[in-house]
Amino acid sequence: MKIGDKVRFLSEVGGGTVSGFQGKNIVLVEDADGFEIPMQVKDVIVVPDATPDLSTEEEVRKPLSKPISRKREEDEEQEQEKPTTFKPVPLERREGERLNLYLSFLPDEVKEISSTGFESYLVNDSNYYMQVSLLSAEGAGWRMRFSGIVEPNSKLFVEAFDRQEVNDLEHLCIQAIAWKQGKPFQLKPAITTELRLNLTKFYKLHVFRPNEFFREPNWTEDIIRDDKPVRSAWSISDSE
Repeated sequence: MKIGDKVRFLSEVGGGTVSGFQGKNIVLVEDADGFEIPMQVKDVIVVPDATPDLSTEEEVRKPLSKPISRKREEDEEQEQEKPTTFKPVPLERREGERLNLYLSFLPDEVKEISSTGFESYLVNDSNYYMQVSLLSAEGAGWRMRFSGIVEPNSKLFVEAFDRQEVNDLEHLCIQAIAWKQGKPFQLKPAITTELRLNLTKFYKLHVFRPNEFFREPNWTEDIIRDDKPVRSAWSISDSE
């Protein structure tokens, strides 16, 4: 304890600043009104100064502001990166216990089929979640076009592409893993299958028709049917 220390009294309410000493056992405490109060050293306790010994308040806050902000940003990023929690399917269909996956193409302007662009969708017609990757052949390798989770009994947008990109879709590969969320399920094997599209269908108006999945005219190809991948050794024949 030294002159200038802030203290408070242990045996009574009050306190102040140490202004001097009388012998070894008496300390003089100056209160807020400027009066010196003699107290037994054993009856006072030093109060730590909460203000750091820096020249300005700005200097106190400046070193701390950046770490606090960065920590908050990191917490927000971690919150955003948490894996999505999937809700159990409230209603399942008996026929949905078999995996059925489709790839659909919808023209932007069906009446301008020779020049229009397209959108593609994956259709999951089953009671299972599916992690699906869609790849297209590129030279001797493959290029990832899409990877994501298609929820049960739903359709998911894959990509939009223009007429000049149609040729990139001739040789496709689809990989799929299926599971259910929050309940027991029958284990399904992971599926990898390749598909060769007949690209001339993109130019034929009668190929694009509404179906059970889309009210708009579309061309839909089977990828998995009743748990089994639909494989094509060569271009899908145009039976239309």
